[in-house]
Amino acid sequence: MIDAPRHKAASPGGPSSAPSGRADLLDDLCRHLTAAWESFDRPRAREPRMDADLADRLRGALPGAPGVPREALDDAVGVLEASMSPSRPLFLAYVPSTGLETGVIASALSAAYDVNLASAAGAADLLDEQAVRWVAEFVGYPAAEGHFTSGGQTSNLTALLAAREQALPGAREQGVTGRRGTVYCSAEAHHSVVRAVEAAGLGRRALRRVPVDERHRMRPDELQRALVRDRAAGFTPVAVVATAGTTLTGAVDPLAAVADVCGREEVWLHVDGAYGVSAAATRRAAHLFDGLDRADSVTVDAHKWLGLQKGCSVLLVRRRGPLRAAFGHEEHYMPHEEDTGNPVDRTFEYSRPLRSLRLWLSLRVHGADRFRTWIESTLSHAALLADEVRGHSSFSLLCEPVLSTVCFRHVVPGLDDSGLDAHNDRLVRAMQADGRVFLASAVVDGRTCLRTCFVNFRTTSDGVRTVLEVADELGMALARETFAGGGVHPRK
Repeated sequence: MIDAPRHKAASPGGPSSAPSGRADLLDDLCRHLTAAWESFDRPRAREPRMDADLADRLRGALPGAPGVPREALDDAVGVLEASMSPSRPLFLAYVPSTGLETGVIASALSAAYDVNLASAAGAADLLDEQAVRWVAEFVGYPAAEGHFTSGGQTSNLTALLAAREQALPGAREQGVTGRRGTVYCSAEAHHSVVRAVEAAGLGRRALRRVPVDERHRMRPDELQRALVRDRAAGFTPVAVVATAGTTLTGAVDPLAAVADVCGREEVWLHVDGAYGVSAAATRRAAHLFDGLDRADSVTVDAHKWLGLQKGCSVLLVRRRGPLRAAFGHEEHYMPHEEDTGNPVDRTFEYSRPLRSLRLWLSLRVHGADRFRTWIESTLSHAALLADEVRGHSSFSLLCEPVLSTVCFRHVVPGLDDSGLDAHNDRLVRAMQADGRVFLASAVVDGRTCLRTCFVNFRTTSDGVRTVLEVADELGMALARETFAGGGVHPRK
């Protein structure tokens, strides 16, 4: 825990009525932050519920007169306490985060100074570049440049726009109508790839979903066939998007084999590693990412496995030039350097906060080795849960975990496949309403299941065992309801 100091701020005037009022508000904020961080170290006893009076205030009209700062801050915290919070140790749905305290402090500092990265920002530019280099070194990728974005969606889109300009020169000025560009990804790639293809003007029909193998990985032989077939039909391949950690099962596409295909076919290879590529920094999982260094670009979400708050994604690019070709421009009121340009010449966004400060400060405080240890622990949690599932008669494992995602389902004797699908769907909703363990549903190989993803550094081994305890308790209660009066009874 990082203690927040008590401040007495001097002020030349402004929104606060007096320096002492500003200091009191900071004290209240520190009190709330301390309470939040302490609560994040333990699971919730139940799903949060919103106070009726607070709900009424949230439906209120626009305030015309000044309000009481403390009351407004208390309501803001009340809203957050009654909302979905991924920072808790047993929030295992989707791909959550850890909510590192250093990220909160860095976010507050960045917001207070409000550095503008749309133009040369001095020392902030150097910090931004250093943070990019640190991320690249951490995952073992030879980045020549890169920048922070709001999330994997924006990072993937940025990479695709750079690839589009390489494959279809002049596309940013002339458009892509009639130019028949295509993009390739696995059948289990994230939907952000679909959105990126649409936003890039290529049209959803340009997307080719490549079949996966029994381990849910893109098949390089099918990719090769698709590229050859499309070229023969007059299409221009724009990019291949390999996934390093799918959100469904955690599968990592065979990057080296995919890179071989892209090298032969001279196609841009982008790796969507938003969730999984951070594990490349660990001894346990590094082998899964062989070939990563050959990709043209890589997405890394620091607000996932690196524990930071949203949105803090990083796009890494292996060569200098493609980003400038895709986004460089000139403005009369904002002169751009002839050789390097302003930072905005290499980004899709204009007004960008100093997102990198969160990761930079966290790496300075905790060190890269601590992050590796944390990630290793979450990989161990996934392996432990898989072992627990194998040894429990009421559960079945749908696929072997590759990274930190585990897909399994509650099994009730007497229910067929469709009945088990409905039962597990109800069980997920029951667990979410219960609140002790928050996980998500998924459909893997046509079967509805429970899905957990361990990326929160606060999760413990005891918490992992709690997952099955709660799931079996609530699952058996639902099963008894299902079979009530039906003449068939589930295991007691």
